[in-house]
Amino acid sequence: MATINRLNESLSVAPQLQPEDMAELAKAGFKTVLNNRPDGESEDQPSSAELAAAAEAAGLEYAHQPVVGNNISDVDIDGFDAIVSLAEQPVLAFCRTGTRCTTLWALTQADEQDNASILATAEQAGYDLSQLADRLDQRRGQ
Repeated sequence: MATINRLNESLSVAPQLQPEDMAELAKAGFKTVLNNRPDGESEDQPSSAELAAAAEAAGLEYAHQPVVGNNISDVDIDGFDAIVSLAEQPVLAFCRTGTRCTTLWALTQADEQDNASILATAEQAGYDLSQLADRLDQRRGQ
């Protein structure tokens, strides 16, 4: 199974998951799986429908919010925040490497934490988001 990196009590991130991972995720205590990859992004990824069926069979909630990694919009950020906030927690969000999900999370935190705290949390989870500082400031309206 993919490496799971915890960002906070309610949200962890991971690289690409497989349908066979869902039962193990349920046993690990996750309640919701959030897929941030568009279907067909790479040939080796399972479809969202396959993942949703496996998640449901394992007793997990499943959400699919396709986000293009190099073109994250404010709508994507707000959508991610809404899904995580309303989902049964804890949530495991995944994409190809986990960076896109971590970026989405970081951008939702702009009004709640300073850049240093956000970037340190991401780094502790294994993601270098240092290039995100200006975008975080923009989200704050600075």
